[in-house]
Amino acid sequence: MGTALALELNRAGYRVSEIIFRRGSASRRAAGELGGKLRAHVSSNSETRLDADLVWFCVADREIAGVARDLVPPALWKGKLAFHSSGALSSDELDVLRQHGAAVASMHPLMTFVRGSIPSLKNVSFAVEGDAAATRLARRIARDLGGEAFPIRKRDKVLYHAWGAFASPLLVALLVSAEQVGRATGLSAAQARKRILPIVRQTIANYSALGAAKAFSGPLVRGDAEIVRKHLKGLRGLPLLEDVYRSLAKAAITFLPVGNRRTLSRTLK
Repeated sequence: MGTALALELNRAGYRVSEIIFRRGSASRRAAGELGGKLRAHVSSNSETRLDADLVWFCVADREIAGVARDLVPPALWKGKLAFHSSGALSSDELDVLRQHGAAVASMHPLMTFVRGSIPSLKNVSFAVEGDAAATRLARRIARDLGGEAFPIRKRDKVLYHAWGAFASPLLVALLVSAEQVGRATGLSAAQARKRILPIVRQTIANYSALGAAKAFSGPLVRGDAEIVRKHLKGLRGLPLLEDVYRSLAKAAITFLPVGNRRTLSRTLK
């Protein structure tokens, strides 16, 4: 996330003046590569200049408060702004900086970040909460990146983050579950992935263009309980995947238009 944000901020006209690494050769090397691309100063957290107006923390959730404490000298923070990008945690993780004069916010892009892929942040939504001065800047940055900021209450952040989990990492978990069922038919993992991608892409396209109800297809829509029984019978040798199927089918008959709902509900018990 830190790499993607820095590159996108640079593209949008912001000057990234310093990249701070904490420890280890891998962190140093990654900071050096990114600093070279951005012509930014690279420093450890014990040697940092911290001369920017905004300091953006892109570290694991469990480390945000500790890193903030490591950078706490009050003369550096009065009048500054500080963001972190945790989806689940509030701006209060930076409270130690707030106590020393900084305005703080959490600003989380609703996007997936994995090694080997740097996504654009155009059209991405950013969940924002925190101090007034910091959230004003966060909204401006989101616009400049081509995205859109929306307010999130502190108490809603965990549920917001779970929402994002359904949209990406748990979606990948569903896809790998489908892959495993494909392997049970005799395909390799690569073959299963290749052959399922066209239907996955079209399903996402339909969901985007038509919404969930009109993108929904298959035996549940038709109310074909006998086919659902056959699916469950075929999955008996794959009990974990049978559980996944049952859970998703129960969600479908709760939230989506299906035929023969009562019989399907009995079938899935």
